[in-house]
Amino acid sequence: MCNLYRMTKPADEVARMFGVEAPAPGNAGGEVYPGYPGWVVADGRISSMAWGFPLVLKGKKGQPLKPKPVNNARTDKLGSPFWRHAFENGRCLIPVEAFAEAAGEKGAKTRSWFSVPGQPVFAAAGLWRNSAEFGPCYTMVMTQACADIGDLHDRMPVILTQEEAARWVETSSRDEALSLCRPWPHGLCVEHTAQAWTRSSAASR
Repeated sequence: MCNLYRMTKPADEVARMFGVEAPAPGNAGGEVYPGYPGWVVADGRISSMAWGFPLVLKGKKGQPLKPKPVNNARTDKLGSPFWRHAFENGRCLIPVEAFAEAAGEKGAKTRSWFSVPGQPVFAAAGLWRNSAEFGPCYTMVMTQACADIGDLHDRMPVILTQEEAARWVETSSRDEALSLCRPWPHGLCVEHTAQAWTRSSAASR
């Protein structure tokens, strides 16, 4: 699961890397947390969207509560009603410099950062849609963790090569898209830090 990632490069530079139109002005980038805006490559352009699909909640008396951003979509759940339409019609790419996992004991967890060797920015598989609650929003697709994640977590973002990224957004085949959702086989750089892991996690479905 991923509840924090980093994307600090200017959006117009990222647009050139992905071969898409430069974005309209927007507030995104830096360290991205669930519910925060991030850059998303979809429909031939890069746009700012909220990280997380809205999960509508109700209180004990049936009163509406603030929606919760569901920022991770498990590969084995992509056929569920919550994700199916976006998986079939809204696959996108999420530009990422590095993603973080929490390490250490409860109450004293720190950040460990993972990046792709030789790639200042890589593409993570995502889904996007429009929502009444958040406007345009996106989620990151999760698969089983590769060996580099170690015992920090059993899942990781689906990382795509350049060729796989094109197939992810262009294919109309659900089976072909699912075949791309596998642990990253090419190795990751790992940076363990003493920086506190201070924000609570969001949801995964």
